[in-house]
Amino acid sequence: MSWLNRLWSPWRLEYIKSSDNAKKECFICNASKRPADPESLVIYIDDFILIILNRYPYNNGHLMVAPINHKKDLEDLTSNEWNAIVKGLLLSKKVLDAIYKPQGYNIGMNIGKIAGAGLEDHLHLHIVPRWAGDTNFMTTISGTKVMAQTLREGWEIMRKEIEKLKA
Repeated sequence: MSWLNRLWSPWRLEYIKSSDNAKKECFICNASKRPADPESLVIYIDDFILIILNRYPYNNGHLMVAPINHKKDLEDLTSNEWNAIVKGLLLSKKVLDAIYKPQGYNIGMNIGKIAGAGLEDHLHLHIVPRWAGDTNFMTTISGTKVMAQTLREGWEIMRKEIEKLKA
């Protein structure tokens, strides 16, 4: 009998394998080309932006708003793109409020590798819903995050909620 307990999360292997791949294509650009595909995780797209679920979320409902056009620098965004990003942020919050009823949010951009950007070359805004106790002993002691919902389930309910909001 071993004293070490293991929590298996085999879906993380894809992330581990891809982290050093310099030739990796931009997942945001790829997702914008196939927004109806559940694997893309796109919950909304228009002429300027897309809203996409984070494939490696901090919490259920972790969304990203990104311009469709592949841009690295804030200064390169047009006023239409900036306006669309803000509207995407507000739409994201409405969707998350309706479905998950979070008690707070972390909202921001990681610009540059040193700031924590996992994808440096395509700007994106993170919207992370938060609840009291969402970081508990599992995260603190074992560095493991327990997710209560699959990405596919989140994708399905968020797309339905956006359709309701657009109606």
